[in-house]
Amino acid sequence: MREIFIDSVVDCVKLLPFLYLSYLVVEYAEHRMSQRTKELIYQAGKAGPLLGALIGIIPQCGFSAAAAGLFAGGMVSPGTLLSVFLSTSDEMLPIMVSEGIHAAVILRILLVKVAVAAAAGLLTDLAVEHLFGRRKEMPEHPHMCEHEHCGCGEHGIVYSALNHTIRTAVFLFVISLAIGLGMEWSGIAGASQGIAGVPVVSEAFAGLVGMIPNCAASVLITQLFLEGIIGSGALFSGLLCSAGTGLLVLYRENESKKTNLAITGLLYAAGLLGGMIAGGLGIL
Repeated sequence: MREIFIDSVVDCVKLLPFLYLSYLVVEYAEHRMSQRTKELIYQAGKAGPLLGALIGIIPQCGFSAAAAGLFAGGMVSPGTLLSVFLSTSDEMLPIMVSEGIHAAVILRILLVKVAVAAAAGLLTDLAVEHLFGRRKEMPEHPHMCEHEHCGCGEHGIVYSALNHTIRTAVFLFVISLAIGLGMEWSGIAGASQGIAGVPVVSEAFAGLVGMIPNCAASVLITQLFLEGIIGSGALFSGLLCSAGTGLLVLYRENESKKTNLAITGLLYAAGLLGGMIAGGLGIL
């Protein structure tokens, strides 16, 4: 219990600078930029998913949380957000480095994550544009401020961004603690051993584990692979679906539940498909 509590605190503390900077960017855009400048950033567009895929592989789950905040503020496209979620590496990279895994193996994992993330993100943005036409304009009034009633007009964007950060950090801590306790008591690692050799099922299960909105999910998946409990396909599915706390921030900050569910579904589908293909091709 004590270890889970400490891990939850540490995870939230590590996220604070990313959350604050992302909220500060959104607040600045909402309060200081002209509507035309906002439109240019919002529609910077087609390179967004590729950039998101490259940024996401940096081993920090804070990037997924920051991307979710920027998406909720209307600063990045759905495809860009999805690409960050899919490529986010969390703790996989430092664990594999510390275990002495060959650099070529780690590089192949990262390249697959970037390729799947960029492809899924680009296809998502193309589908959104085809189905709904030109992306709607950004709102002229602050999105987060209307949602939170934080009084940023009186106190300025620095205070407002800090206010949003503290609210979200408390929320993340409570949920992360609950998830950590649930993972401890549910015996997920033990359940994994029973399905490790079942085709498709192991990838599907690993993807569901990866969807747990906690940085510990990527740790568990990586350790199961290193111990030989799951195969490479399940490893890829789990790591692709592992968006850290990004999903928590998305559901807290973005008002459209339908959009949130759609992104969650796309994350799982892309992760599962990417894992099955990568495992079938024998990339590792």
